[in-house]
Amino acid sequence: MHVPDGFFTASVSIAAGVAAAGGVAVCLRGARRELDDRTAPMAGLVAAFVFAAQMLNFPVAAGTSGHLLGGALAAVLVGPYTAVLAVTVVLLIQALLFADGGLTALGVNIVLMAIVTAVVGWAVFRLVVRVLPRGRPAIVAGSFAGALVSVPASALVFTLLFWIGGTAPIEVGTVAAAMGGVHVLIGIGEGLITALTVSSVLAVRPDLVYGARSLATPLVLRTPDGATTTAEPSAPQAAPARPRRLAPFGLAALAVSLLLAGVVSFYASGDPDGLERVAEDHGLNAAEQEHNLGDSPLADYGVAGVENERLSVGLAGIIGVGVTVAVGGAVFYAARRRTTDESADAPDRAHA
Repeated sequence: MHVPDGFFTASVSIAAGVAAAGGVAVCLRGARRELDDRTAPMAGLVAAFVFAAQMLNFPVAAGTSGHLLGGALAAVLVGPYTAVLAVTVVLLIQALLFADGGLTALGVNIVLMAIVTAVVGWAVFRLVVRVLPRGRPAIVAGSFAGALVSVPASALVFTLLFWIGGTAPIEVGTVAAAMGGVHVLIGIGEGLITALTVSSVLAVRPDLVYGARSLATPLVLRTPDGATTTAEPSAPQAAPARPRRLAPFGLAALAVSLLLAGVVSFYASGDPDGLERVAEDHGLNAAEQEHNLGDSPLADYGVAGVENERLSVGLAGIIGVGVTVAVGGAVFYAARRRTTDESADAPDRAHA
């Protein structure tokens, strides 16, 4: 659902940019509660996986494809605030390096694909987890439901923005019906990918799934007089007293992302995605503008000068994963709470 330049008036694009900047600023502060020295690298890996998975368009109807948006998936894995930052990093890299998503529409894309999907996906996930019996099946079911709902929710917000300031003379009811119908189908694919990914991480490292904190075993405290009280711990179930090393899991996750972007992406569906199909069928792209970086060396997910298409796409995907890990890792490491500094300051606070 990468919106190109020219779909919206300047006023809507500017307003969306302001909203996106404000949302990212809030999430930078909120991410301090979700990120520490141990989880910041995990967030970088999640951003890289989202980038790789977005290269894999899957067919959803005759002549139409879809791809992962990733907000709900990232929210379950690393928390809703960090999820917005992760998808924002991906969108920035896609727009600046791969000419995917308009530069003037960057604010719109952050609102639609990062903020809406993470907020709606996390809200639905938490609702499902609260309703179902506590356990891993509830986490997986909540992940599926949150991801499924987040996609048509994003399409609905797109329709609202188009109603406010779309540049094509199309009835808003037509846009709503077309966008809603195809993105419900894409949402099913998003839900399946999200549920599969979350269940896979739960199987090997449940301590790294932010949304699985509810699986933690309550801590029972016994007082000298024999009474007991129950406290809810913040650490996930199966998290040992000494944190397990992230390196083995991180290397495996990075390898999966490189495989998806560098090899599997070549076999992705070549059909236009949901927004592109609706734009072609109903004329939403009447005022579409060429990307200002359309001649960049990595535009359209290919490496300029590499004649072999398979190699060109693969190299572009690998470069994208590498840049996303580097940029995302730097952002999340800077945004994290300094656990070592806090522990070092604890004695001073105690003496004070």
